[in-house]
Amino acid sequence: MTDFSANDHTTQKAGHEAGMGDYFALLKPRVMSLVVFTALVGLLVAPVPVHPFIGFVAILCIAVGAGASGALNMWWDADIDAVMKRTVGRPIPSGRVAPGEALGIGAALSGFAIVLLGLATNFLAAGLLAFTIFFYLVVYSMWLKRATPQNIVIGGAAGAFPPMIGWAVATGGVSIESLLMFALIFMWTPPHFWALALFVKSDYGRAGVPMLTETHGRDVTRRHVLVYTLLLVPVALGLGLTSIGGPFYMAVAVVMNVWFLKGAYDIWQRDDAACEADKHAVEIKVFKVSLYYLFAHFGALLVEAALRLYGLGGWSW
Repeated sequence: MTDFSANDHTTQKAGHEAGMGDYFALLKPRVMSLVVFTALVGLLVAPVPVHPFIGFVAILCIAVGAGASGALNMWWDADIDAVMKRTVGRPIPSGRVAPGEALGIGAALSGFAIVLLGLATNFLAAGLLAFTIFFYLVVYSMWLKRATPQNIVIGGAAGAFPPMIGWAVATGGVSIESLLMFALIFMWTPPHFWALALFVKSDYGRAGVPMLTETHGRDVTRRHVLVYTLLLVPVALGLGLTSIGGPFYMAVAVVMNVWFLKGAYDIWQRDDAACEADKHAVEIKVFKVSLYYLFAHFGALLVEAALRLYGLGGWSW
Protein backbone atom coordinates (compact mmCIF):
# COMPACT_ATOMS: atom_id res chain seq x y z
CA MET A 1 0.00 0.00 0.00
CA THR A 2 1.11 3.55 -0.68
CA ASP A 3 -0.37 6.78 0.64
CA PHE A 4 1.24 8.90 -2.08
CA SER A 5 -1.89 9.86 -4.00
CA ALA A 6 -3.89 10.62 -0.88
CA ASN A 7 -1.11 12.60 0.77
CA ASP A 8 -0.34 14.51 -2.41
CA HIS A 9 -4.02 15.40 -2.75
CA THR A 10 -4.13 16.45 0.90
CA THR A 11 -1.10 18.70 0.47
CA GLN A 12 -2.68 20.47 -2.47
CA LYS A 13 -5.71 21.40 -0.43
CA ALA A 14 -4.12 21.84 2.96
CA GLY A 15 -5.50 25.35 3.21
CA HIS A 16 -9.05 24.08 3.56
CA GLU A 17 -9.98 24.08 7.22
CA ALA A 18 -12.08 21.19 8.48
CA GLY A 19 -15.49 21.85 10.01
CA MET A 20 -17.62 19.74 12.32
CA GLY A 21 -19.39 18.30 9.28
CA ASP A 22 -16.09 16.99 7.95
CA TYR A 23 -15.25 15.23 11.21
CA PHE A 24 -18.77 13.81 11.35
CA ALA A 25 -18.39 12.54 7.78
CA LEU A 26 -15.34 10.57 8.94
CA LEU A 27 -17.69 8.45 11.03
CA LYS A 28 -19.65 7.26 7.96
CA PRO A 29 -23.05 8.30 9.37
CA ARG A 30 -25.07 6.38 6.78
CA VAL A 31 -23.35 3.14 7.70
CA MET A 32 -23.68 4.07 11.37
CA SER A 33 -27.45 4.40 11.03
CA LEU A 34 -27.76 0.78 9.91
CA VAL A 35 -25.45 -0.36 12.72
CA VAL A 36 -27.46 1.53 15.33
CA PHE A 37 -30.77 0.20 14.02
CA THR A 38 -29.74 -3.47 13.97
CA ALA A 39 -28.03 -3.19 17.36
CA LEU A 40 -31.13 -1.56 18.84
CA VAL A 41 -33.29 -4.36 17.46
CA GLY A 42 -30.94 -6.96 18.94
CA LEU A 43 -31.26 -5.26 22.32
CA LEU A 44 -35.04 -4.76 22.24
CA VAL A 45 -36.03 -8.23 21.04
CA ALA A 46 -33.90 -9.96 23.68
CA PRO A 47 -35.88 -11.74 26.43
CA VAL A 48 -34.15 -9.78 29.21
CA PRO A 49 -35.31 -6.18 29.76
CA VAL A 50 -32.69 -3.44 29.91
CA HIS A 51 -33.01 -0.19 31.85
CA PRO A 52 -33.65 2.62 29.33
CA PHE A 53 -30.61 4.61 30.44
CA ILE A 54 -28.31 1.58 30.20
CA GLY A 55 -29.81 0.81 26.80
CA PHE A 56 -29.18 4.38 25.64
CA VAL A 57 -25.55 4.25 26.79
CA ALA A 58 -25.07 0.89 25.11
CA ILE A 59 -26.45 2.05 21.76
CA LEU A 60 -24.39 5.24 22.02
CA CYS A 61 -21.25 3.16 22.57
CA ILE A 62 -22.07 0.91 19.61
CA ALA A 63 -22.70 3.97 17.42
CA VAL A 64 -19.43 5.57 18.52
CA GLY A 65 -17.59 2.30 17.92
CA ALA A 66 -19.08 2.09 14.42
CA GLY A 67 -18.05 5.68 13.75
CA ALA A 68 -14.55 4.95 15.01
CA SER A 69 -14.33 2.02 12.58
CA GLY A 70 -15.36 4.35 9.77
CA ALA A 71 -12.67 6.88 10.67
CA LEU A 72 -9.98 4.19 10.88
CA ASN A 73 -11.13 2.74 7.55
CA MET A 74 -10.94 6.17 5.88
CA TRP A 75 -7.44 6.66 7.30
CA TRP A 76 -6.22 3.36 5.87
CA ASP A 77 -8.08 3.62 2.55
CA ALA A 78 -7.18 7.24 1.80
CA ASP A 79 -5.18 6.23 -1.29
CA ILE A 80 -8.09 4.20 -2.68
CA ASP A 81 -10.65 6.89 -1.86
CA ALA A 82 -8.61 9.49 -3.75
CA VAL A 83 -9.10 7.72 -7.10
CA MET A 84 -12.72 6.59 -6.79
CA LYS A 85 -15.45 8.95 -8.00
CA ARG A 86 -17.86 8.17 -5.20
CA THR A 87 -15.24 8.61 -2.45
CA VAL A 88 -12.92 11.35 -3.73
CA GLY A 89 -14.97 13.96 -1.87
CA ARG A 90 -14.42 12.32 1.51
CA PRO A 91 -12.65 14.42 4.17
CA ILE A 92 -9.15 12.94 3.78
CA PRO A 93 -8.72 12.74 -0.04
CA SER A 94 -10.35 16.16 -0.40
CA GLY A 95 -7.72 17.57 1.97
CA ARG A 96 -10.11 18.81 4.65
CA VAL A 97 -8.90 16.37 7.32
CA ALA A 98 -5.32 15.13 7.74
CA PRO A 99 -4.78 11.35 7.84
CA GLY A 100 -3.21 11.60 11.28
CA GLU A 101 -6.29 13.35 12.61
CA ALA A 102 -8.54 10.58 11.35
CA LEU A 103 -6.29 7.95 12.94
CA GLY A 104 -6.28 9.78 16.26
CA ILE A 105 -10.05 10.29 16.25
CA GLY A 106 -10.70 6.67 15.34
CA ALA A 107 -8.36 5.29 18.00
CA ALA A 108 -9.68 7.59 20.73
CA LEU A 109 -13.33 6.87 19.97
CA SER A 110 -12.65 3.13 19.81
CA GLY A 111 -11.11 3.11 23.27
CA PHE A 112 -13.88 5.26 24.69
CA ALA A 113 -16.68 3.12 23.25
CA ILE A 114 -15.21 -0.22 24.29
CA VAL A 115 -14.34 0.79 27.85
CA LEU A 116 -17.64 2.56 28.51
CA LEU A 117 -19.68 -0.32 27.07
CA GLY A 118 -17.83 -2.79 29.29
CA LEU A 119 -18.37 -0.69 32.41
CA ALA A 120 -22.02 0.11 31.64
CA THR A 121 -23.13 -3.37 30.55
CA ASN A 122 -20.87 -6.42 30.42
CA PHE A 123 -17.52 -7.42 29.04
CA LEU A 124 -18.89 -9.87 26.48
CA ALA A 125 -20.65 -6.99 24.72
CA ALA A 126 -17.52 -4.86 25.00
CA GLY A 127 -15.39 -7.72 23.68
CA LEU A 128 -17.69 -8.18 20.69
CA LEU A 129 -17.50 -4.45 19.95
CA ALA A 130 -13.69 -4.51 20.20
CA PHE A 131 -13.52 -7.52 17.89
CA THR A 132 -15.85 -5.83 15.40
CA ILE A 133 -13.61 -2.75 15.20
CA PHE A 134 -10.52 -4.97 14.88
CA PHE A 135 -12.18 -7.10 12.20
CA TYR A 136 -13.27 -4.11 10.12
CA LEU A 137 -9.90 -2.36 10.27
CA VAL A 138 -7.38 -5.19 10.23
CA VAL A 139 -9.10 -8.23 8.72
CA TYR A 140 -11.25 -6.42 6.15
CA SER A 141 -9.63 -3.05 5.37
CA MET A 142 -5.95 -3.97 5.73
CA TRP A 143 -6.10 -7.51 4.41
CA LEU A 144 -9.18 -8.82 2.60
CA LYS A 145 -10.23 -5.72 0.70
CA ARG A 146 -7.02 -5.58 -1.34
CA ALA A 147 -6.19 -9.29 -1.38
CA THR A 148 -9.19 -11.30 -2.56
CA PRO A 149 -12.45 -10.95 -4.51
CA GLN A 150 -14.07 -12.68 -1.53
CA ASN A 151 -13.42 -9.51 0.49
CA ILE A 152 -17.13 -8.72 0.73
CA VAL A 153 -18.09 -12.27 1.72
CA ILE A 154 -15.74 -12.59 4.70
CA GLY A 155 -15.58 -8.89 5.47
CA GLY A 156 -19.35 -8.78 5.79
CA ALA A 157 -18.96 -10.19 9.29
CA ALA A 158 -17.94 -6.75 10.53
CA GLY A 159 -21.36 -5.32 9.74
CA ALA A 160 -23.16 -8.38 11.08
CA PHE A 161 -22.03 -8.13 14.71
CA PRO A 162 -24.18 -5.17 15.95
CA PRO A 163 -27.37 -7.17 16.67
CA MET A 164 -25.24 -9.74 18.49
CA ILE A 165 -23.75 -6.93 20.58
CA GLY A 166 -27.21 -5.56 21.37
CA TRP A 167 -28.38 -9.04 22.37
CA ALA A 168 -25.27 -9.53 24.55
CA VAL A 169 -25.94 -6.19 26.27
CA ALA A 170 -29.33 -7.50 27.39
CA THR A 171 -28.57 -11.16 28.05
CA GLY A 172 -24.83 -11.30 28.66
CA GLY A 173 -24.61 -14.17 26.21
CA VAL A 174 -25.02 -15.52 22.68
CA SER A 175 -27.94 -17.60 21.42
CA ILE A 176 -29.38 -19.08 18.26
CA GLU A 177 -31.45 -15.91 17.82
CA SER A 178 -28.42 -13.61 17.88
CA LEU A 179 -26.44 -15.96 15.66
CA LEU A 180 -29.22 -15.96 13.07
CA MET A 181 -29.46 -12.15 13.18
CA PHE A 182 -25.72 -12.14 12.53
CA ALA A 183 -26.14 -14.67 9.71
CA LEU A 184 -28.94 -12.64 8.11
CA ILE A 185 -26.69 -9.59 7.69
CA PHE A 186 -23.66 -11.74 6.82
CA MET A 187 -25.45 -13.52 3.97
CA TRP A 188 -27.20 -10.35 2.80
CA THR A 189 -23.96 -8.38 2.40
CA PRO A 190 -22.49 -10.10 -0.72
CA PRO A 191 -25.53 -9.73 -3.03
CA HIS A 192 -26.10 -6.22 -1.67
CA PHE A 193 -22.58 -5.03 -2.49
CA TRP A 194 -22.15 -7.03 -5.69
CA ALA A 195 -25.32 -5.44 -7.05
CA LEU A 196 -23.63 -2.11 -6.31
CA ALA A 197 -20.35 -3.22 -7.86
CA LEU A 198 -22.12 -4.13 -11.10
CA PHE A 199 -22.97 -0.49 -11.75
CA VAL A 200 -19.85 1.15 -10.24
CA LYS A 201 -17.42 -1.32 -11.81
CA SER A 202 -15.01 1.27 -13.18
CA ASP A 203 -14.46 2.82 -9.76
CA TYR A 204 -13.10 -0.39 -8.28
CA GLY A 205 -10.96 -1.00 -11.35
CA ARG A 206 -9.27 2.40 -11.08
CA ALA A 207 -8.58 1.83 -7.38
CA GLY A 208 -7.12 -1.62 -7.96
CA VAL A 209 -9.60 -3.24 -5.56
CA PRO A 210 -10.08 -6.94 -6.50
CA MET A 211 -13.85 -6.77 -6.57
CA LEU A 212 -15.44 -9.85 -8.12
CA THR A 213 -16.58 -7.81 -11.13
CA GLU A 214 -12.93 -6.97 -11.87
CA THR A 215 -11.28 -10.34 -11.20
CA HIS A 216 -13.90 -12.72 -12.61
CA GLY A 217 -16.15 -10.52 -14.72
CA ARG A 218 -19.79 -9.51 -14.63
CA ASP A 219 -21.26 -12.88 -15.64
CA VAL A 220 -19.64 -14.61 -12.67
CA THR A 221 -20.73 -11.78 -10.41
CA ARG A 222 -24.32 -12.13 -11.58
CA ARG A 223 -24.24 -15.85 -10.76
CA HIS A 224 -22.81 -15.09 -7.33
CA VAL A 225 -25.59 -12.59 -6.64
CA LEU A 226 -28.18 -15.28 -7.38
CA VAL A 227 -26.40 -18.03 -5.40
CA TYR A 228 -25.90 -15.92 -2.29
CA THR A 229 -29.48 -14.70 -2.43
CA LEU A 230 -30.64 -18.32 -2.56
CA LEU A 231 -28.48 -19.07 0.49
CA LEU A 232 -29.88 -16.02 2.26
CA VAL A 233 -33.53 -17.13 2.02
CA PRO A 234 -33.38 -20.08 4.49
CA VAL A 235 -31.52 -17.93 7.01
CA ALA A 236 -34.19 -15.24 6.86
CA LEU A 237 -37.02 -17.75 7.15
CA GLY A 238 -35.23 -19.73 9.86
CA LEU A 239 -34.99 -16.61 12.02
CA GLY A 240 -38.77 -16.38 11.86
CA LEU A 241 -39.08 -19.80 13.54
CA THR A 242 -37.11 -18.78 16.64
CA SER A 243 -38.43 -17.21 19.84
CA ILE A 244 -38.15 -13.69 18.36
CA GLY A 245 -39.99 -14.53 15.15
CA GLY A 246 -43.65 -15.05 14.46
CA PRO A 247 -46.37 -14.84 11.81
CA PHE A 248 -45.90 -11.14 11.12
CA TYR A 249 -42.15 -11.49 10.67
CA MET A 250 -42.65 -14.56 8.49
CA ALA A 251 -45.11 -12.75 6.24
CA VAL A 252 -42.68 -9.87 5.78
CA ALA A 253 -39.79 -12.29 5.21
CA VAL A 254 -41.66 -14.23 2.54
CA VAL A 255 -42.59 -11.07 0.63
CA MET A 256 -39.13 -9.52 0.87
CA ASN A 257 -37.31 -12.72 -0.06
CA VAL A 258 -39.50 -13.31 -3.09
CA TRP A 259 -38.88 -9.71 -4.15
CA PHE A 260 -35.12 -9.90 -3.60
CA LEU A 261 -34.84 -13.34 -5.20
CA LYS A 262 -36.77 -12.14 -8.24
CA GLY A 263 -34.33 -9.25 -8.58
CA ALA A 264 -31.31 -11.56 -8.25
CA TYR A 265 -32.81 -13.84 -10.91
CA ASP A 266 -33.35 -10.87 -13.23
CA ILE A 267 -29.70 -9.84 -12.76
CA TRP A 268 -28.53 -13.40 -13.49
CA GLN A 269 -30.42 -13.46 -16.79
CA ARG A 270 -28.88 -10.25 -18.08
CA ASP A 271 -25.80 -9.65 -20.17
CA ASP A 272 -23.52 -6.65 -20.62
CA ALA A 273 -25.43 -5.39 -23.64
CA ALA A 274 -28.70 -5.26 -21.71
CA CYS A 275 -27.00 -3.50 -18.81
CA GLU A 276 -25.49 -0.86 -21.04
CA ALA A 277 -28.76 -0.38 -22.90
CA ASP A 278 -30.77 0.54 -19.80
CA LYS A 279 -27.80 2.00 -17.84
CA HIS A 280 -27.92 -0.75 -15.21
CA ALA A 281 -31.52 -0.01 -14.27
CA VAL A 282 -32.13 -3.53 -12.96
CA GLU A 283 -28.95 -3.62 -10.88
CA ILE A 284 -29.73 -0.23 -9.37
CA LYS A 285 -33.26 -1.37 -8.54
CA VAL A 286 -32.03 -4.57 -6.88
CA PHE A 287 -29.50 -2.60 -4.85
CA LYS A 288 -32.31 -0.39 -3.58
CA VAL A 289 -34.45 -3.44 -2.80
CA SER A 290 -31.54 -4.85 -0.78
CA LEU A 291 -31.65 -1.76 1.43
CA TYR A 292 -35.37 -2.20 2.06
CA TYR A 293 -34.79 -5.91 2.65
CA LEU A 294 -32.68 -5.54 5.78
CA PHE A 295 -34.72 -2.75 7.34
CA ALA A 296 -37.93 -4.71 6.70
CA HIS A 297 -36.66 -7.86 8.41
CA PHE A 298 -35.34 -6.09 11.50
CA GLY A 299 -38.38 -3.83 11.60
CA ALA A 300 -40.60 -6.93 11.58
CA LEU A 301 -38.66 -8.32 14.53
CA LEU A 302 -39.42 -5.11 16.41
CA VAL A 303 -43.11 -5.44 15.60
CA GLU A 304 -43.08 -9.01 16.88
CA ALA A 305 -41.45 -7.82 20.12
CA ALA A 306 -44.13 -5.13 20.52
CA LEU A 307 -46.92 -7.66 19.87
CA ARG A 308 -45.49 -9.97 22.52
CA LEU A 309 -46.01 -7.24 25.10
CA TYR A 310 -49.74 -7.74 24.51
CA GLY A 311 -49.56 -11.50 24.31
CA LEU A 312 -49.94 -11.51 20.52
CA GLY A 313 -46.41 -11.94 19.20
CA GLY A 314 -44.57 -15.12 18.37
CA TRP A 315 -46.11 -18.47 17.50
CA SER A 316 -47.94 -19.04 20.81
CA TRP A 317 -51.23 -17.69 19.52
